Amino acid sequence: AVETLRDRTQDVMEKGMDKVPAEVAELFKKWIANRTSGAVTQEVKEQLVPMLEAAGDCEVAKEILGLKQYLVKKSQWIFGGDGWAYDIGYGGLDHVLATNEDVNVVVLDTEVYSNTGGQASKSTPTGATAKFAAAGKSFKKKDLAAIAMSYGHIYVAQVSMGANQQQYLKAIQEAEAYNGPSLIIAYSPCINHGIKKGMSKAQTEEQLAVECGYWNNFRFNPEAEKKFTLDSKEPKGDYQEFLNGEVRYNALMRANPEKAQRLFAQNEAEAMERYEYLKGLVNLYDGTAKED
Repeated sequence: AVETLRDRTQDVMEKGMDKVPAEVAELFKKWIANRTSGAVTQEVKEQLVPMLEAAGDCEVAKEILGLKQYLVKKSQWIFGGDGWAYDIGYGGLDHVLATNEDVNVVVLDTEVYSNTGGQASKSTPTGATAKFAAAGKSFKKKDLAAIAMSYGHIYVAQVSMGANQQQYLKAIQEAEAYNGPSLIIAYSPCINHGIKKGMSKAQTEEQLAVECGYWNNFRFNPEAEKKFTLDSKEPKGDYQEFLNGEVRYNALMRANPEKAQRLFAQNEAEAMERYEYLKGLVNLYDGTAKED
């Protein structure tokens, strides 16, 4: 809706070039050439609006003034959880990302339906317990980031603020600067995880998740020379200790140790495989991948 009204603004400017003073026409041209830049459109608005207000009965000036709230490029952000993004709302999310509009999406990935009682979602990992997965989820979580990257025109990042605040802020800045759809998936510890340290240590849990390889931070920027950046280091530490530090995993270990050991080993293997896949993307987008 905003872009439709900005299209109308541009149309009025283009048709009214010869009906306004030369300095106004020059600002019209500058706005049209830079309408996707927040900084430039802000600068143009500050110069243009006083001139239009002083133009008296000029119809072009009146129409542009009626649309002046759309002169500055709007920053569009959508926020949602993993139940929506990975699962019940995925069709709508996929449609928005595929349209190639300049919109930013942040997914708060709690790996469970947090707001409706803790049901398993397509983001729930192997071995985690949740409503409708009380015996531990038997298959791995959906890779939303990989699906989005396959389009090629979507900015995609995975972030974990407790692990790397600079990477988190850089992803936000890059997504905003990217003239197209952006998807940022943020690891979000939740009360449903049953963190033994307590929710006051959520940032610590985010750091531990990245250190052991449970979660990976990276950025895929279609406009950058180096399109893919893996911001997570090689996994270290005790992966199984991390899993057992949360009740959603530990509950299965207490109820069915044999099954828990099998699913937790599968969970870890999937995580290590995922990290190797991401390292492969680094090589691929650096142009260093060897031909078979």
